[in-house]
Amino acid sequence: MLATTENNEPISTEPTQSNKRRRKKSIVWEHFTIEPVGAGCTRACCKQCKQTFAYSTGTKLAGTSHLKRHIMLGTCPATRRNQEKNQLTPYTPNSKPGSATDPPPRRRYRASPGTLSLFDQDRCHHEIAKMIIMHEYPLHMVEHPGFVSFVQNLQPRFSMVNFSTVQGDCVALYLREKQSLMKILEGTSGKISLALDLWTSNQTLGYVFVMGHYIDNEWKLQRRILNVVMVPSIESGNAFNHAVATCLSDWGLESKLFAVTLNQQLLNDSANGDIRGYFSIKNPNMLNGQLLIGHCYAHVLSSVAQDALGALQEIINKVRTSVKFVKTSDAHEEKFIELKQQLQVPSTKSLSIDDQKKWNTTYHMLVASLELKEVFSCLDTSDPDYKEAPTMDDWKQIETLCIYLKLLYDAGNLLTSATYPTANTFFHEVWKIQLELTHAATSQDPFVSSLTKSMQEKFDRYWRDCNLVLAIAVVMDPRFKMKLVEFSFSKIYGDDAGEYIRVVDEGIHELFLEYMAQPLPLTPTYVERETPKTESPGGILLSSGDGLLDFDVFISEMSSSQNSKSELDQYLEESLLPRIQEFDILSWWKLNNLKYPTLSRMARDILAIPVSPASADSVFDTEIKRLDSYRSSLRPETIEALICAKDWLPHGTPSAELSKAIVKMEF
Repeated sequence: MLATTENNEPISTEPTQSNKRRRKKSIVWEHFTIEPVGAGCTRACCKQCKQTFAYSTGTKLAGTSHLKRHIMLGTCPATRRNQEKNQLTPYTPNSKPGSATDPPPRRRYRASPGTLSLFDQDRCHHEIAKMIIMHEYPLHMVEHPGFVSFVQNLQPRFSMVNFSTVQGDCVALYLREKQSLMKILEGTSGKISLALDLWTSNQTLGYVFVMGHYIDNEWKLQRRILNVVMVPSIESGNAFNHAVATCLSDWGLESKLFAVTLNQQLLNDSANGDIRGYFSIKNPNMLNGQLLIGHCYAHVLSSVAQDALGALQEIINKVRTSVKFVKTSDAHEEKFIELKQQLQVPSTKSLSIDDQKKWNTTYHMLVASLELKEVFSCLDTSDPDYKEAPTMDDWKQIETLCIYLKLLYDAGNLLTSATYPTANTFFHEVWKIQLELTHAATSQDPFVSSLTKSMQEKFDRYWRDCNLVLAIAVVMDPRFKMKLVEFSFSKIYGDDAGEYIRVVDEGIHELFLEYMAQPLPLTPTYVERETPKTESPGGILLSSGDGLLDFDVFISEMSSSQNSKSELDQYLEESLLPRIQEFDILSWWKLNNLKYPTLSRMARDILAIPVSPASADSVFDTEIKRLDSYRSSLRPETIEALICAKDWLPHGTPSAELSKAIVKMEF
């Protein structure tokens, strides 16, 4: 039995003295007293709320961590009221506010600043919504027993939310981010190009993803998902027309639309004509709607690659079976590695089974297997279970196939970079593929010509559809201008190249004249000067500026009337810049904005044209993207909010500002 004084201080045994020394070192004993509750057992009693906690059982101490949490995390009602008055320090009954003579405590509890902050229910709601959006968790997770138990143990004061509440929080976050993005788009001086991707679902509904591509006022290329529009039918052009109309109306972009790129793998020629006609109406000034890319570059590459793989399907199945034989058994793999070492095959590639939903994985499997063909050819002699070895003729055909797949793979890799490339980047890859497939289709080798004939026909349709847009884009590259167009077209068209070159030259001059007809944006200085005129007492109109605005207009009209070379002609006649890989074309146009004021505006819009709406992780897909069953069961506006907000959050409002503007949305 522990003996205590009137102040409940232990006075007898040595272990108690040890405990006394330990208690003096903790700030919690300014808030707790020790009370005996039985033979050798004591409990810590809060001086404010009188709640007791386990402390000693006679042979074991419970420690003070739970006592610190009671005081510092605000679970004590009395301390919480005190923290609401003063959030800087926990409640200390022995201190008197305003007393300068009180000695400071011998030791303070060293807590991080976060432990002194008040619990914020709204902030927690926002963070749960943000977590669900960022990681694509199901909204119903907030009702899952495991998640509820975790949160309640982590913070008992948190009031759990249900599906409807978290759905409202996610939509509110989306609306807040949308408001910020809308202000950015309104302040962007350039035009915006749209890329439309088509998804489907198990319910056979269509979802059109509308992505906006633009170059901001800092001359950085930006790409944002603007809308996710549900359409009942995916087999007509109306699906895309409706999506474009929704986007333009929703974001107020009717006057800013520049170009449109589609992924129309499920559309027929009639639907394509409907879309082109609709686009020419919505964007009549830009080459009469000719800046429409009717085929997604990534899908074209994927489709051409599938044709090539399909032509050698039987041989590829042999290779796939051989790889499975090695990779699905540790014993087989050990024998394979041992045989490789004996044969001294120098390959550093490792075998992997392909994912047939992504054609690049099949390409990687074939390339790795091709380097190890000698090992596979000898494997049947050392392992009698192996009976699927491709023949040497099979390997020769695989080698030829990989040559043309590499062209497509390298081109597709451009679309997988962290930052989306500007439009000028693609011309060189596209014309190179067009040239190689054209030559291969007319090859004297019957195997090569039969393999590449369907590939060339399919890619030729894409080339005819997009070569004007891509050629105009590469002319905006000061390293190439019209010179690369002339060189590449002469390779592809031979004696007929002049006619195709003339089309590009006329197209870019026509587009430039359309930009010349548009007024140049006023500089900030001019905007400040352009204030309403006031009438003087004498009846004479006076300008509040420097009175030289009319002079500026006069000089501008005089310059335009003179027979001098246009900006475009001056640009085209200047020498090409040296060809360097690290060249930043947007920075170059930013620096030359004053030298080419009209041409730089045109370059800004052209370089932002997307060639593919596919995301980086779906460039090599062989199937149309499908919305999962859970998401497709949600309301269309919720689907749009979740997908768009996830895309915007990495570029959105800093977290410190979000906490100041929590928006609530009820369903």
